[in-house]
Amino acid sequence: MRIDKFLWSIRFYKTRTISTDEIKKNRVSIGESVVKSSKEVKEGDVIKIRKNQIDYKIKVIQIPKSRLGAKLVPLHIKDVTDKEQYELLKMRKMSQDYYRNRGEGRPTKKDRRDMDDYVENDVAADFTDWDDFFGETGDDSESENDN
Repeated sequence: MRIDKFLWSIRFYKTRTISTDEIKKNRVSIGESVVKSSKEVKEGDVIKIRKNQIDYKIKVIQIPKSRLGAKLVPLHIKDVTDKEQYELLKMRKMSQDYYRNRGEGRPTKKDRRDMDDYVENDVAADFTDWDDFFGETGDDSESENDN
């Protein structure tokens, strides 16, 4: 099976076109050599793939006949990626968690929803007597005017 079709069939890439493009960009290799899309994959090959700024390594156990369901993928490949690579990915995701400080720039959708909920709850109080709302009574305001 061709390597572009293999990477698509084991669900490493969403489409075969993306798989082919990544191979053209020299991000996929078998052993130590960079491959072309037409390279045939054999059982026992170790494929190195550069994706999301880390290097994945997968070992081919079996060649599938067509695209697999996600649950069947472990029957056809074995992940032999270094643990340091996954730790690197985890650290990068954590560092990108907040790309801006809270309150800076345009509100996110979540911020907007929180503001809408706050405004709706505030309006729900529905004060009709503004003197009661501000805590003033008629007696206090008259005594201030007398002084």
